[in-house]
Amino acid sequence: MKHAEILGIDIGATGIKGAPVDIMKGELTAARYKLDTPSSGKPKDVAKVVAELVDKFGWTGPIGFGFPGVIQHGVAKTSANLDNDFIGVNLRELFHETLGLPTYVANDADVAGMAEIAHGRGRGVMGTVLMITIGTGLGSALFRDGVLIPNTEFGHLLYKKSVFEHYASNRARKEKKMSWLEWGRQFTIYLNHLNLLLSPDLFILG
Repeated sequence: MKHAEILGIDIGATGIKGAPVDIMKGELTAARYKLDTPSSGKPKDVAKVVAELVDKFGWTGPIGFGFPGVIQHGVAKTSANLDNDFIGVNLRELFHETLGLPTYVANDADVAGMAEIAHGRGRGVMGTVLMITIGTGLGSALFRDGVLIPNTEFGHLLYKKSVFEHYASNRARKEKKMSWLEWGRQFTIYLNHLNLLLSPDLFILG
């Protein structure tokens, strides 16, 4: 393991994915590996699967986690697509105790956005940059002159009788059996709403 490598792990509602990353180059140094998220979605069960993933890579260095919820000082404040038992749990401590390795935890969309700012389409872009992640939910990462404004969770903005995430995420497309055109209309409404609120200089979709 090189000094500039970490193991990046994305905790999702349906899958837990990981790969070693060269943080200086912004490149994977091995193929990504995925395990199913346990059906209970509870912290200890998720931690066990994370341990399996770490063992798969024989990893002994630092690990960075992306988690689908608001994270403050390592503590989960929300858990939209996993069990509510996560709320109030110090994830940094949970994973450190489980793995015995240095850990860092942040909102999943925020860390995706940080990668885009450091190595991708957002690199060198001043002004307002908004990253939107599309999956089980709708994640968001907001930057002003390259500085992250964390935990925005714009997918939970109110829309109709619920929130945008329930109409414009990939899960919503599947559950409501929308055509791509129908889903595209819902997603466009979401983007137009964000554009009205923030007028970003750049949208990044992922």
